[in-house]
Amino acid sequence: MATFDIFVLPGDGIGPEVTAEGVRALEAIGQRFEHVFNFEQDLAGGAAIDAHGVAIRPETLERAKQSTAVLFGAVGGPKWDNPTAAVRPEQGLLALRRELGLWANLRPVKAEPALMHSSALKPEVLAGVDMLVIRELTSGIYFGTPQERRVVNGRREAIDTDYYNEDEIARVAHLGFRAARERRKQLTSVDKANVLASSRLWREVVVEVAAEYPDVKLEHVLVDAMTMHLINRPSSFDVVIADNMFGDIITDEASVLGGSMGMLPSASLGTLGEDGLGLGMYEPIHGSAPDIAGKGVANPLAMFLCTAMLLRHSCGLEDEARALEGAVARAVDDGLRTADIAAAGERTLGTREMADAVLERIGA
Repeated sequence: MATFDIFVLPGDGIGPEVTAEGVRALEAIGQRFEHVFNFEQDLAGGAAIDAHGVAIRPETLERAKQSTAVLFGAVGGPKWDNPTAAVRPEQGLLALRRELGLWANLRPVKAEPALMHSSALKPEVLAGVDMLVIRELTSGIYFGTPQERRVVNGRREAIDTDYYNEDEIARVAHLGFRAARERRKQLTSVDKANVLASSRLWREVVVEVAAEYPDVKLEHVLVDAMTMHLINRPSSFDVVIADNMFGDIITDEASVLGGSMGMLPSASLGTLGEDGLGLGMYEPIHGSAPDIAGKGVANPLAMFLCTAMLLRHSCGLEDEARALEGAVARAVDDGLRTADIAAAGERTLGTREMADAVLERIGA
């Protein structure tokens, strides 16, 4: 019997609703496979600003570092959406990534046949879509300095710095090539090397790393072209690596392929141990969705898939991860739908109803 310490940060909006279902999923897995999951919960984002005046407290960060994994909901909402505010909910999320050393964000994107009607794209375009996007997470324009807003000669101006060094790029490239070796042996590197110096360094380093993986086919795609190719030939991509900003943009676009943002999980990982495991933070990419918060209609499936990634990458429980993923797939194949993935006229389930249906199918 294995024991794992899970640190839960529900955050804002629908975050508390979906993380509650993630906890239930781990409890169900623990009961089914005889593991113990210990849970501790704290505040982050807007909830932490309201309670403590900061987006995340130092003691919260320290507790996160001591856990097996962090289960994260979402941060932000209209209440805290003031662009001139000194303290913003997103600062809590960025601090977690930086302080926990979580430099890689893994976002699997798969078009399930049963959900192709949920996408705006034609089924023949979606057929065979199964990709893994790896986004660099702790550098680039989100963390580069200087980063400030200022007034010069009476005129407002702002500056952001897109910074990368070769080591930050190389570790993402190695991770991407290793992942591609386990899949279809294709790696796409996304950049803007025709304009940006940081992208030219990105491409140069990726090419250098590629020499160590002669069995993997490498292609370079400019980010503006990538936004087009994701729509007209998405099934041609296997593993995709991108910097912090480009990775953020293209994975939100890729959510269309899966039918809804409510279906896409992510895992934020740092340098893993020799056993391939390590501390990670697991969050659905859908954000806080304040328009549906508290209504009990949020899709819990992305959180369940996040929980499966937690079991795989931080706990080393592959069979358990597959059991949870299988339960999600069976629920979808059985025609169960939340509002975001339902076709016109289909009966929809609320958050708890859909979660119950998945949990009933674990081990089936």
